[in-house]
Amino acid sequence: MSATIVTCAITGNLTSRENHPGLPVTPQEIADSSLEAAAAGAAVVHIHVRDPATGAPSMKLDHYREVVERIRAKDDALILNLTTGPGGRYHPSDEDPAVAGPRTTLRRPELRVEHIIALKPDIATLDLNTMTFGGEVVINTPRNVRVMAQLIREAGSKPELEVFDSGDIMLARDMLADGSLAGHAMFTIVTGVKYGFPATTDMMSAAARLLPAGSAWTGCGVGRMSFPMAVQSFLLGGHVRVGLEDNSYIARGVLTKGNGELVERACDLVGKLGGTIASPGEARRILGLRQ
Repeated sequence: MSATIVTCAITGNLTSRENHPGLPVTPQEIADSSLEAAAAGAAVVHIHVRDPATGAPSMKLDHYREVVERIRAKDDALILNLTTGPGGRYHPSDEDPAVAGPRTTLRRPELRVEHIIALKPDIATLDLNTMTFGGEVVINTPRNVRVMAQLIREAGSKPELEVFDSGDIMLARDMLADGSLAGHAMFTIVTGVKYGFPATTDMMSAAARLLPAGSAWTGCGVGRMSFPMAVQSFLLGGHVRVGLEDNSYIARGVLTKGNGELVERACDLVGKLGGTIASPGEARRILGLRQ
């Protein structure tokens, strides 16, 4: 078995400072937390940005640029994975569900990857889910994800295919078959989001078996299932993801000190199960990324 890649999801789109008072929000905080995760053993950091004043999710290129520049000034080996997830949420208004409500964030696919085109990160997420998500619906139509996939590829970034249900994997297979995606695919199996894959051994195992042969994949769980699903992913031959995006606690009722502590715990669990942790260089080789 090859070394295990640990990804740290630094801040996410939904976690707030009500969930964890130390959630990284400003570009400097996000960059510092990314470097802390790297020092603890993460080879990949998965990055969302926030409005520094309000903490609300943001897609501003300037915030992404500052985060990337701050990280690269101190660590040019760490693998950067920038999200393209925001911009796909639809909130039907109560008066007329055909009219978008105030929590709608829908944007043209080209606008959702502007920062990828400008900054050319190692990896860019490509969410394939269309599903109920909280009180809204996330919409990623086959046409839109194909547009995004092409632009990500042209930027020289590798798509990380985030899948939340079996239909997402079938869409990925279709995209590989028609050339919308090329080469060995990279997947993240997300479990524990309500109305998506449940965070169970059987479901993660079934999802992994549905992936195209030769795919690199990571498994993760949301909330209290973060560490159990990290271990389950390792035992099934996958890589591992943890981070404040997914979970705010290091133990029952005990808030984590931060992303570094979550990564340390994940690395310790992998080590105790007989695994080794991939360095950024090893992770680049495993994932087929530019050196």
